[in-house]
Amino acid sequence: MPDPTTDPHPDVRPTLEAVAARAGVSRATASRVVNGGAGVRQPLVDQVRRAVDELGYIPNHAARTLVTRRNGAVAVIIDEPEFRIFSDPFFSRQIRGISRELNAHDAQLVLLLVEGSGDFDRVTRYLAGGHVDGVLAFSLHTDDELPAIIRRFRVPTVYGGRPERPVAGADTPQVPYVDCDNRGGAREAVRHLVSLGRRRIAHIAGPRDQTSALDRIDGYRDVLPDAGPELVVEGDFTAEGGVRAMGTLLDTCPDLDAVFVSNDLMASGALRVLRERGIRVPRDVAVVGFDDMTSVAEAAVPPLTTVRQDVEDMGRLMVRVLMERLNSDTGTWPESVITPTELVRRASA
Repeated sequence: MPDPTTDPHPDVRPTLEAVAARAGVSRATASRVVNGGAGVRQPLVDQVRRAVDELGYIPNHAARTLVTRRNGAVAVIIDEPEFRIFSDPFFSRQIRGISRELNAHDAQLVLLLVEGSGDFDRVTRYLAGGHVDGVLAFSLHTDDELPAIIRRFRVPTVYGGRPERPVAGADTPQVPYVDCDNRGGAREAVRHLVSLGRRRIAHIAGPRDQTSALDRIDGYRDVLPDAGPELVVEGDFTAEGGVRAMGTLLDTCPDLDAVFVSNDLMASGALRVLRERGIRVPRDVAVVGFDDMTSVAEAAVPPLTTVRQDVEDMGRLMVRVLMERLNSDTGTWPESVITPTELVRRASA
């Protein structure tokens, strides 16, 4: 019979018993080490880890879960249609930041997309099954069912973007979130347009059922409190939405001389309409976007002045806040992390 510590069959996966024998410890000790348990002296830990490396042993996930009570997986829930997830660079950059940080924590990303109300049942069943240690949720809407679902199962959660606050006096606990300074960034964008001598400044807003759009409208109003309602048109954060909104603005406010747009994709659509109508940018109309999606802003004609937020780093921060919560012995963690924005000046303003 072959010795499992020296002659494992090349087609047989190394066992925990083989690791224990190679390390010269009991199977129970080897199990505690490879599955993340405590109470083993460091010399024995080193022996077991050396045996794991030599044999190429891969720990059994189910066994590790029993010991650590962790699944090693985090659900990323995005409440947007699939076409938006894979066409908007905002989402790819945020998911990339999340994925890289989860990799650093040896955790698996589980992506759950919510196309419509019918998907909430599927998400509910998955969370109820206890398959993940925590949730990262973003692109939520004011009528979203997700926060209630998450609270029901008490899954540790971090939101990407400021969630809607409960009504005053409600006993709903707050959850931590990561967001950029949407309102401050909008103020900086509009102040820049004012500094250029622009006096008829319009705003293409995002959907009013998302807090980022509302905060950016507030920033616009902070600088231009007397701007008429005809100067604010709602879009949907897509290039096509920017096309429609810019067309509406030009039809109703032909004398406008600047536009602050709530994201870069809509700004790219607005620039297209201005170009098609023979309106020169920035000579006739200056344009500022928000996000600094370089693949969009630098490819625009002309290149887009925009407010930069570090979307990838925000994804990383979401993971760090979640891991701090999961590892906290006291149950305390940051309620929110607000990252700064900066204006990136290009040829459109």
